[in-house]
Amino acid sequence: MGNILDPIVLHDEIGLPMMSGDGVWQQCHPVFAIFISDYPEQTLVTYTYNGQCPKCSITPDELGEYQSFPPCGQLSAITTYCLGDDENVHTFHLACHQAGLKPIFHPFWTNLPFSDIFISVTPDILHQLLQGMMKHVIKWVIKIYGSAAINLHCKAIPPHHKTTLFTKGIATLSQVSGQEHKRMCAILLGLIVNLLLPGMLNSARIIRAVRVLLDFLYLAQYTSHTNETICQLQDSLSAFHDNKAIFIDLGVQDHFKIPKLHSLSHYESSIQQFGTTDNYNMEQSKCLHIDMAKDAYCATNHKDEYSQMTIWLERREKIEQHSQFVNWRQQGDQNDPAS
Repeated sequence: MGNILDPIVLHDEIGLPMMSGDGVWQQCHPVFAIFISDYPEQTLVTYTYNGQCPKCSITPDELGEYQSFPPCGQLSAITTYCLGDDENVHTFHLACHQAGLKPIFHPFWTNLPFSDIFISVTPDILHQLLQGMMKHVIKWVIKIYGSAAINLHCKAIPPHHKTTLFTKGIATLSQVSGQEHKRMCAILLGLIVNLLLPGMLNSARIIRAVRVLLDFLYLAQYTSHTNETICQLQDSLSAFHDNKAIFIDLGVQDHFKIPKLHSLSHYESSIQQFGTTDNYNMEQSKCLHIDMAKDAYCATNHKDEYSQMTIWLERREKIEQHSQFVNWRQQGDQNDPAS
């Protein structure tokens, strides 16, 4: 432990005063461990180009392949960025281009202790699966079977207290949220299991492809993992790659050079390093962003909005606190035998 803490002492300028559980203020030195974001922000913070993986050295033409690639090295990236201190700007830009990096002077993570930005980039269930691969698969399924057949099966689903009924179907929906995609995933396999492919083709491959991707989605959201569940996660991804060609054969997709598909190959290592995906899922922060930013902005007249949003949030918190107090008093009165 001494070898880990000693270098942090050299970075007193990043020390932050924080109160511990016993009420004592401590001088804390946080370590940059994980970076939670969607794909555009991942490429932005790792200074890689769009179409590249922010974690490994795979080429854009190989994104659809299911195999391991060497991880990006932060030491080599820092060595490349050190060339920016030289006077020869052309040499610096050429070195960055050869390394597949954007020519940025002094990235913020070069001097952070114990940080590796390429390892710190974590998976994201919301954007990579729900709003990523599952969104693609739902679109492909609708193209294959037709909007009328999918919508008809949506209307035929019997009511169930854990299932959302799409009475108007799912083919005509636009601006679908992550929660709606999650509800679609709960019924997706049931929508296609008895449908026939055009030309009376065998539908076993497409059903298998959808099923194993759904297995990957639900396994990735486990709140605890064992070696067995990690192996099942990888087996599901491998099975999807074995059956994904059916979408090309049916003409609904031209290629699988999709960064979000490749990102699924890094779930195993990220879970082993940082724990389960609920520790770094953007679904929670996205909901807070809607409640505390978008709704607050809509409540303003869009002029000098910052002060209006702050007042709106304060009043909303006071109303919620008063409601909780009223409910507490009502419960107390009901439990009081003298009342």
